[in-house]
Amino acid sequence: MNHKRRKKKQKGAKMVVKVYGPDYASPKRVILCLIEKEIDYETVDVDLFKGEHMSPQYLKLQPFGVLPVIEDGDYKLYESRAIIRYYAEKYRSQGSELLGKTIEERGLIEQWLDVEAHIFQPPLYDLVVQLLINPKTGVASDPKRIQEDEEKLTKTLDVYEERLSVSKYLASDTFSLADLSHVPFSNYLMTTLKKEYLIRDRKNVSRWWDDISSRPSWKKVLELHPPVL
Repeated sequence: MNHKRRKKKQKGAKMVVKVYGPDYASPKRVILCLIEKEIDYETVDVDLFKGEHMSPQYLKLQPFGVLPVIEDGDYKLYESRAIIRYYAEKYRSQGSELLGKTIEERGLIEQWLDVEAHIFQPPLYDLVVQLLINPKTGVASDPKRIQEDEEKLTKTLDVYEERLSVSKYLASDTFSLADLSHVPFSNYLMTTLKKEYLIRDRKNVSRWWDDISSRPSWKKVLELHPPVL
């Protein structure tokens, strides 16, 4: 694992957070949040294709061998959505407000974070495995699973289209963690998966994607940490 300094002094930041695995989508979710919250960070490369996520050194930090994990002084935390919730709350008065202004808005943010985690991402993640990872590792892809994954995403994005017809963002008219959490994996649809039509065929989803993917924070993530897939 290689340590890389990706540090830009941000106003009001308290310390430098260490993020493992910046090349991949889930760690990018964390980095995107840190940039929105103006929190300094550095990165440690973890090569999944070389099995570095299963090394004894990494397993001491993340016993399940999954990316990402962060170190913040003596504090360690894994699971990307837990991490972004933690920093959005800890530094609530700093950078972008990502948790809403009312308890009702916070409830909707949590709702859509769960939708993203349990309904939206699973078929999209499997598409990444089937179409991007398997060819790199010599594993045969399953056409039936690819078709089923796309069908699931189609139904999910139809629900998004309806929701985004009455709300600028998923939880409210303000950008939040609910939107942020979608960005890294959705980027695969628009790029290497070549399935941008799933976004572009839906007017409101397309408008939403153009908005959230054009934020300076995401442009900075892509500039500093280009995807490997």
